[in-house]
Amino acid sequence: MWNNVRAIFSLNDPGWGRNQNGDDPDRPPQRPPRRPDPDGPPDLDEIWRDFNRRLNGMFGKRRGGGNGSGGPPRGFGGEGPSAKGAAMGAIVLVLAALLLWLGSGFYIIQEGQASVVLRFGEYNKQIDRAGFTWRLPYPIETNEIVNTQQLRTVEIGYRNGVRNKNPRESLMLTGDQSIVDMQFAVQYRVGNPKDYLFNNNLGPVPEEVVRQAAETAMREVVGRSSIDQVLYEEKDIVARKARELTQAVLDRYGVGVTIIDVTIQQVQPPEQVQEAFEDANKAAQDRQRLINEGQAYANDVIPKAGGAAARLIQESEGYRARIVAAATGDAARFKQILAEYTRAPQVTRDRMYLETMQQVFSNVSKLYVDSKGSGNLLYLPLDKLIQRSSESEPGAAANAASPTSGTTAPVAPVEPRGDPLRSRERPSR
Repeated sequence: MWNNVRAIFSLNDPGWGRNQNGDDPDRPPQRPPRRPDPDGPPDLDEIWRDFNRRLNGMFGKRRGGGNGSGGPPRGFGGEGPSAKGAAMGAIVLVLAALLLWLGSGFYIIQEGQASVVLRFGEYNKQIDRAGFTWRLPYPIETNEIVNTQQLRTVEIGYRNGVRNKNPRESLMLTGDQSIVDMQFAVQYRVGNPKDYLFNNNLGPVPEEVVRQAAETAMREVVGRSSIDQVLYEEKDIVARKARELTQAVLDRYGVGVTIIDVTIQQVQPPEQVQEAFEDANKAAQDRQRLINEGQAYANDVIPKAGGAAARLIQESEGYRARIVAAATGDAARFKQILAEYTRAPQVTRDRMYLETMQQVFSNVSKLYVDSKGSGNLLYLPLDKLIQRSSESEPGAAANAASPTSGTTAPVAPVEPRGDPLRSRERPSR
């Protein structure tokens, strides 16, 4: 073996084939020593001899004589490793290579990442903990690192800004046969790394799968809603329903994606009919405003009318009760008077006369006329005198009541007053 190696490393020897060993025909030709050239390339033979010396010195053995003649050992430059030393060197090289190969299985998992380990290309296990870990080296096992905390975004209906629209994705048909132009974004994370890596057979990349599922879900939700609900009334509800439906579609396909949020960036009628739609919307708003004003007026008038009607009903009920009670009292009093009159007619007649006169004179002004004297009219306001006597001293009331001779006192008009109990007139409203 060493002869073949020496033959291979001596192909460039210019003295190859020449017998430089004298009378020893069995000894292979030796290359003459050559001075090192500092400007030339390194000598491969010298490197090989230096390697052999170091290897033999490591194991403490040197070759004593390879040809049995006591001369220098055969080999390049008179040196060469023994068979055992070469075997030990090969073992060391193999062990070093094995250690390097085993060490290639160590790798680091960052926080928020997961590692999927494949054994001969087939799924073996998943490692979710962060830190330093190890797997069997390549080609036995390989690993795929998946970032499970990264928030990914998919734009639907536009690209890199709502002004850069994609009409093929943004135009949708509502439940009342109207067209809306909608741009929305979907935010998601990787929920199951295994499904995320191996179950995405619906599209070229997982992002495209999420885009298609979200677009399908949004079209279904918009198709079940009216244009007013999509534009004004229930935008948040539409986004929430689209998120739930998108998550259900992705779970059914098993792509390992978790939808975080669906945000509607812009929704409006198509540009071609936007002016007409705004006019119709203004008309609808005016109609609703008039309806609200009429309802407010009705809410103001109807309670007032109801209150007035209730007041009239209560007043009529009170008037009826008062009249019935008065009539009942008069009838009861008349029955009592009739019973007394039957027992004593004259006494009852005189008493009724006196009570009537007392009632009449208590409600009118009094006028006394001296028909036997000089004929002067004396005005005596007894009612006012009585009122003043209760407020001032008795002397002031007497001075105010002294008559003046030769003059005629003014006559106060007499106001006839009827019996209030017998009045049947309704009070003014």
